[in-house]
Amino acid sequence: MTALTITPMASLEELVPALAAEGLPVDDIEDDGRAFFAFHHAGRCIGFGGIEGDGPDRILRSVVILGAARGQGTGRESVALLESEARRQGVARLHLLTTTAADFFRKLGYRDHDREDAPKTVASSREFAALCPASAEYLVKPL
Repeated sequence: MTALTITPMASLEELVPALAAEGLPVDDIEDDGRAFFAFHHAGRCIGFGGIEGDGPDRILRSVVILGAARGQGTGRESVALLESEARRQGVARLHLLTTTAADFFRKLGYRDHDREDAPKTVASSREFAALCPASAEYLVKPL
């Protein structure tokens, strides 16, 4: 597969059904402080992801790769693009919650942490406080 490109999303209308189909939270995606991106390959949208918050600690959000693009390294490449965008914005650490993809993120350098150790700016987000279940695994990666 050739390189992916990342572009900020002007509209979230494609994002909502993709996230809902994967069981990912959609209730807060239009709240302030969230930036969502589309990943493209050969001119075709193959997935989405986002970064939430401000300051040095932010949340990696809603990474989803669409159907036929799965299993080709696109998830790994998409996360790398989001990490590069976060670095460009001065982010020091990315945080995430997941119920299904902890092993995938561990392979990308994310490490398990206790949820109660999350910085206040992360812990007070709707995703951490209400949308993700207590059983979700909490991982962090320094950038």
